[in-house]
Amino acid sequence: MKYVLVTGGVVSGLGKGVTASSIGVVLKACGLRVTSIKIDPYLNTDAGTMSPFEHGEVFVLDDGGEVDLDLGNYERFLDVTLTRENNITTGKIYQSVLEKERKGDYLGKTVQVVPHITDAIKDWIESVAAIPVDGKEAPADVCVIELGGTVGDIESMPFIEALRQLSFSVGQDNFCLVHVSLIPVLGVVGEQKTKPTQHSVRELRALGLTPHLLACRSAQPLLETTKEKLSQFCHVPAGNVLNIHDVPNIWHIPLLLRNQNAHNTILTQLDLLKIATPPDLQDWTKMAETYDNLTNSVRIAMVGKYVGLPDSYLSVVKALLHACIACSLKPSIDWIAASDLEDDSAELTPEAHASAWETLRNAACVLVPGGFGDRGVRGMILAAKYARENKVPYLGICLGMQISVIEFARSVLGLERADSTEFDAQTPNPVVIFMPEGSRTHMGSTMRLGSRRTLFQTPDCVTSKLYHNSDHVDERHRHRYEVNPEVIGILEGAGLKFVGKDESGSRMEILELPSHPYYVGVQFHPEFKSRPARPSALFLGLILAATGQLEAYLNRHQNGS
Repeated sequence: MKYVLVTGGVVSGLGKGVTASSIGVVLKACGLRVTSIKIDPYLNTDAGTMSPFEHGEVFVLDDGGEVDLDLGNYERFLDVTLTRENNITTGKIYQSVLEKERKGDYLGKTVQVVPHITDAIKDWIESVAAIPVDGKEAPADVCVIELGGTVGDIESMPFIEALRQLSFSVGQDNFCLVHVSLIPVLGVVGEQKTKPTQHSVRELRALGLTPHLLACRSAQPLLETTKEKLSQFCHVPAGNVLNIHDVPNIWHIPLLLRNQNAHNTILTQLDLLKIATPPDLQDWTKMAETYDNLTNSVRIAMVGKYVGLPDSYLSVVKALLHACIACSLKPSIDWIAASDLEDDSAELTPEAHASAWETLRNAACVLVPGGFGDRGVRGMILAAKYARENKVPYLGICLGMQISVIEFARSVLGLERADSTEFDAQTPNPVVIFMPEGSRTHMGSTMRLGSRRTLFQTPDCVTSKLYHNSDHVDERHRHRYEVNPEVIGILEGAGLKFVGKDESGSRMEILELPSHPYYVGVQFHPEFKSRPARPSALFLGLILAATGQLEAYLNRHQNGS
């Protein structure tokens, strides 16, 4: 196994994940099979209980793993299916070592960070790197490892030491280190500053790791003098100083790396030149350039709880992007804080209230994504009601589906106190209830998680047609509450149709309102399986409906064209 390690220096949030994904894309374009590992040095065993404000969205894998959003980048860029083991955290490592210690596996020895923790990290990396993630049987050729955080952080020290040992044990020809760093420009002076990167590389070298390539983040392309200075002071050949400057969209990053011959440097270091082919990035180039040249856009109202941090809904944003590009449009996402739509907001923050409603009314479609807790729920219900009554295309995901059921029960059935038991445990009309596939007391790994099968109840529904007339679909879930099976009869009697159910028939997966151009709610998260070249069917349906193209699209596909 060949390893490419991506580390970061100076500051966090530089784009190590996109850089690691892009390196994988270029190597894959050279005919190599690639897998990825993300190391997160925090003590949580997984990302499941972390607030989206704290760490961005929680990405869900087929096997139910709740992982860092960078694994979403890997899946989208490399078109692979990762496992929960591809996300290593300090919590997981310490938990596995402590379990062994309790079982007596260390035979009475003093258990220490070195060698026991570092050995556990190395063993984990080597075993996970061997798991095929692209549907083939043999292990991949290259494993790209991203070390989260910044070099010098106390919490990442055991990982740095383990990776140093790994580089030594696998040998020089099997290990390549790419260090991502920042080249700031001070406004007063106006010159590109290399000192932060020099210090970062010095710190890395002091810990026993020497970078083979520097990936330098900057607003503008690096000057040749800057590259020479970095080469001289960081002991990296000038040709190995890569510049990842700001680009119109992140699909340009693999092309930037290719244009700077990063693949040749990595392949030479890993002794893979003999088996690799020249990188074929034609489709990637076309995709990046197509996006740059789009002029028309579609306005999408995103009504959620965590709109202050777009990374909270990263996969939803990417799925909208994929769907819009398939329709030759640019997404114009209008973020609306759900609480700003509520009646209380009209008195407390009248300007925000008026602005939120104006934004909602100007949108071509409405999307209510997933979330937990009762904050903003009344605003989401108002958004769903607006979309339903005004025939505005609507997609409700997870909580968004539950919201549409609550709104329908209140407005159409006249059940004024209809609610979810998550928000009102004493509601006389519980239309959304806790469905026991998990613990009521523990929050971590207690949800209905991962890929589950949904069976279409009728082929004559919009969602089945969007999924190419399939009789079932496998999508990823992450929830505790579901539509109450006991109220399905009265809801369907009033016109709301549950066209997708799980294999038992008791869990409602997809709802539609046949009298509406596009009013769809899904209990699963279709955004997690959306890919640049294969947009999610439901997001595509939303954009087609928003632009008046849905009927023509469905007719075309019904006729087999």
